[in-house]
Amino acid sequence: MERYRVAIVGTGGIAGSHMQACQELRDRVKVIAAVEIDRARGASFCDQYNIPRLYTDVTEMLEAEKPDLVQIATPPATHYSLALRCLEAGAWVLCEKPLCTSLAELDHIARIEKQHGIYCSSVFQWRFGSGAKHLRHLIQTRTLGRPLVGICQTTWYRDQAYFEVPWRGKWATEGGGPTMGHGIHLMDLFVWLLGDWDEVCAMADTLDRAIEVEDVSMAVVRFKQGTLGSIVNSVLSPRQESYLRLDLQQATVDLRALYSYTNQDWRYHVIEPGSQEHSSIPGEVVASHAAQLAALLESMDRKEQPVASTLAVRPTLELITCIYKAAASGQTIRSGSIAESDPYYYHVAGKREPQPQ
Repeated sequence: MERYRVAIVGTGGIAGSHMQACQELRDRVKVIAAVEIDRARGASFCDQYNIPRLYTDVTEMLEAEKPDLVQIATPPATHYSLALRCLEAGAWVLCEKPLCTSLAELDHIARIEKQHGIYCSSVFQWRFGSGAKHLRHLIQTRTLGRPLVGICQTTWYRDQAYFEVPWRGKWATEGGGPTMGHGIHLMDLFVWLLGDWDEVCAMADTLDRAIEVEDVSMAVVRFKQGTLGSIVNSVLSPRQESYLRLDLQQATVDLRALYSYTNQDWRYHVIEPGSQEHSSIPGEVVASHAAQLAALLESMDRKEQPVASTLAVRPTLELITCIYKAAASGQTIRSGSIAESDPYYYHVAGKREPQPQ
C-alpha cells in the first residue's frame, strides 16, 4: 500500500477534521503542504500540525509539490474552481461539502475526471460509518422487507452571529441555507440508503435570520422503489439533532445523533423476534473524515471510482436543486427534469449562470 503525499487547501475550522483524519492514517498519508490566503493563519496551522511548507496560491503549490491528493477545506463558492485545478494538475481530490453549487459545475467536474482518469470525492462521511453500511446491506438484501416510510430531519441551531462571517448566508458564496449547507449530510445518507428518487415537493422560507438564503426547508420525496420520505432542514432549532428513521415492512430503524454517530446511536425495533439478530452491527467504524479518507485511499490504491465520487453524489445535489425549485415554484419536480435549458441547472436558486466549458 502506497503512502500518499497530501496537501490541505484552507486552514479554517473544518481543516482540523481533515488533519485529524490524516494523523489517524499517518501510515498511509504524509501532509507535505498547506495553502491559505491568510498567511498568518496558515503559518499557525502549519506550526500546530508540523506541516513543512505553506503557500498562499494553490497553483504554485500544485506545480511545486505535485501532491497525490488534495483535501479542500475552503468556503463553498471556491470548491468548484479548486477541484478543477487540482484534477488538471493530476491530483485526486477530497472536497468539503457541497462539492460544488450547481449541477452544471458537477457535470463539468465529472468530465474532467474522465479526461484525466482520476477522481474527486465529496466529503459525505456519514456514508462510511459501520451503522449506515449495515443498514444499507439489510435494505439491499430485503432482509427486513421493503422500506416504506422515511424521516430525515436536520434540526440545528445557528444564531445571527454565525452568519456574520462574510461568505455565509449568501447565494453567491454559500450556495444556499440549511438545505445546501447543513442538512446535506443526512439527506445524502437518506438517498444513499434508499436509492434513486422519483419526485419531490417542498417549501422553504427565511423565518428569523437576516440572511439572503432560507433558514428552514421542508420536503416530501417519493423514491423509485415506492418509499415516501419527509425531509426537514433548519438552523432555527435550539435543541439540535440529526434524526433519521426508516420504517421497513418488518422493522423500524432510527438514528439520533448530531455531527457523527457510532453503532450505539442506531436503534432497531423488529417485529419478528427471530430477526433481532440483524440489529447487531458488525465492527465499529465511527462516521468520520478518517473513515472516508481510509476508503478513498483504498480507491486510489486500486485506481477506481470512490464511493462518494462526483457522479455518485449527483443524486443528492439533484435532490437539493429540485427542493429549491419545488419550493420556489410550488410544483412537484421530477428527477431528471432539470436539463441544460433550465436556469436551475446553473444555480440552485434558478439564477442562470454561464455553463462551465
